[in-house]
Amino acid sequence: MKRLITLSIALLVVLSMVLPASAGKTLMMATTTSTANTGLLDELIVPQYMKDTGVEIKFLAVGTGKALKMAENCDVDVVLVHAPGAEKAYMDKGVLIDRVELMYNDFVIIGPESDPAGVKGMNVAEALKVIAEKQAVFASRGDNSGTNKKELSLWKAAGMAVPEKAAWYIQTGQGMLPTINIANEKNGYTMTDRGTYIKYADTNGGNPPLKVLVEGDKVLFNQYSALAVNTKLCKDAQYDLAKQYISWMASPATQKAIGDFKLLGKKLFIPNAK
Repeated sequence: MKRLITLSIALLVVLSMVLPASAGKTLMMATTTSTANTGLLDELIVPQYMKDTGVEIKFLAVGTGKALKMAENCDVDVVLVHAPGAEKAYMDKGVLIDRVELMYNDFVIIGPESDPAGVKGMNVAEALKVIAEKQAVFASRGDNSGTNKKELSLWKAAGMAVPEKAAWYIQTGQGMLPTINIANEKNGYTMTDRGTYIKYADTNGGNPPLKVLVEGDKVLFNQYSALAVNTKLCKDAQYDLAKQYISWMASPATQKAIGDFKLLGKKLFIPNAK
């Protein structure tokens, strides 16, 4: 019996040296739909983080606006989002801290191959003006997500009011993939992040109904960052776990894994942690 107790204690000591102190804990995260739609979280981040740290990640993919609100409501420990302006506002309010840039892709405007408005190859401002002039159907997420925030800013940057009351401008109030499907049903246009578009193309056998028509403008750059919830506002937030996760995401090994994560031979996200 004494020998069994001694062996058990030795085993516990060994396990305590091998497993991180955080093993067995759960990190709560709110994130944008694109990190979920693309499979990045379920197929790569969540299982690999559990393997490396013993920590389970539970996430809710709701779009950046709702993700930031969840942080303010103290419902999560960390956010992974893509709306720098909104992120700064929540940092200024003391809700979020320790922002780290992790990866990026870009936004694209997609539409039918027939391109009824004739916008292919235009810059963003020209394309939006032509879509409005021709009253071509444009599907907007209308959900305060990072993509929706960017889209609204582009109408304004083009010198136009957001056409929210126009019959041709459809606010879906849904995520990116449902919005793409609605645009397709209406033979119209929409704006999406490239990672989600690649996933959409993949689910359509590499030949999706909607094609990339407008791309390449600097204003279409799409940065993703992680931020920890501030314990000064949310006393129960697991700050140490959030910091561990952010550091893990920015580590060379994880950054390489993100860069290697592809569909149709294309990268969905480009790692850029400094």
